[in-house]
Amino acid sequence: MLMHTDRMGATAGSEAGRQGQPAVQLDGVTKRFGNSVALHEAWLKIQPGEFMTLLGPSGCGKTTLLNLVAGFLEADGGEIFIEGTLVTETPAHQREIGIVFQNYALFPHMSVANNIAYGLKTRGIDRKQIARRVDEALALVRLDGFGDRKPRQLSGGQQQRVALARALVIKPKVLLLDEPFSALDKNLRGSMQVELKQIQRELGVTTIFVTHDQGEALSMSDRIAVMSAGRIRQIAAPGDVYRRPADRFVASFVGNVNVLAGRLVERRGEVATVSVGDMRLEVPAAPLAKLAIGDDVDVFIRPEHLAVTSGRTPGSLCGTVTTQVFQGDHIDLYIDITGVARAPVLLRAPGIAALSSCPAGADVGLTVGSDDVVAFPPEAREP
Repeated sequence: MLMHTDRMGATAGSEAGRQGQPAVQLDGVTKRFGNSVALHEAWLKIQPGEFMTLLGPSGCGKTTLLNLVAGFLEADGGEIFIEGTLVTETPAHQREIGIVFQNYALFPHMSVANNIAYGLKTRGIDRKQIARRVDEALALVRLDGFGDRKPRQLSGGQQQRVALARALVIKPKVLLLDEPFSALDKNLRGSMQVELKQIQRELGVTTIFVTHDQGEALSMSDRIAVMSAGRIRQIAAPGDVYRRPADRFVASFVGNVNVLAGRLVERRGEVATVSVGDMRLEVPAAPLAKLAIGDDVDVFIRPEHLAVTSGRTPGSLCGTVTTQVFQGDHIDLYIDITGVARAPVLLRAPGIAALSSCPAGADVGLTVGSDDVVAFPPEAREP
């Protein structure tokens, strides 16, 4: 039911792609509010047709960065380019940007069709072309026959589709999405994520998506820029952000993770060996470059990478189950490991067998079944 790319939205990012240049580029962009620096020298290149997510907690600078690209804020330093054209001082209405706000910002007194047509009318497009493009936009977001309704007659998901159609009907060079799913319930949010990604791929429109939800970022993005305290901490594909976080903030913020106390045992080129109790684990050496052999490290292990063993298996950690949490397709086990972890260690056991085999109070052994383990200097020692 999606439109073909030779119709609406096909040109989004295509000019930049032909010229081999980024669709969006930020070179050392800084933004201050009074004495507070909201964005510290952001460097970012987004390729034509790419779905780039800005991920981080509230106040990290992601919406500030989005508003700088849109032209709603003026940069205090650095340069912004869209399809190779310098736009740092270009007004928002001249940047050919489509945006979907968190609250959708639909005009309540206008029909759905007139909401979608608004941007076309302000650009002086003739009536016949407006009618055709509005019909295409309604079909694109699966709202055929809804053109005469008012926004108040629509569900939250339908209102979001109208906002998306309004942003896409102008054939923007870049589509900006500011927390567009935050007002939707969990089930609707999931279905809208799938629909949005399908539309984005079909049209090939370069997209910048702002969210604080790690699940949304991991499932929808081509790449993720993880942000904290006004800085971009890592830019990488979702799998790399999850498996090889650049620093302890990224490791802690993206997904669930256990932090265990360990020591640096050995370093061999790009690989280091760390000890956690009787376990020996290989981790990337780069984050530990400034440490000496024998120094303390914090080892980050995902819950799904831990497995329960019977008895005292050599090279395993010994602990006691404190809590079971039934999650349907798996069981979350919280395990107390004295001297290794400050908080109970979370282990994700597939199926429901762990309900009977690992009751609260049971002594268990833990092993690591993945090489996706990373380690960083303890917080007090990290620059």
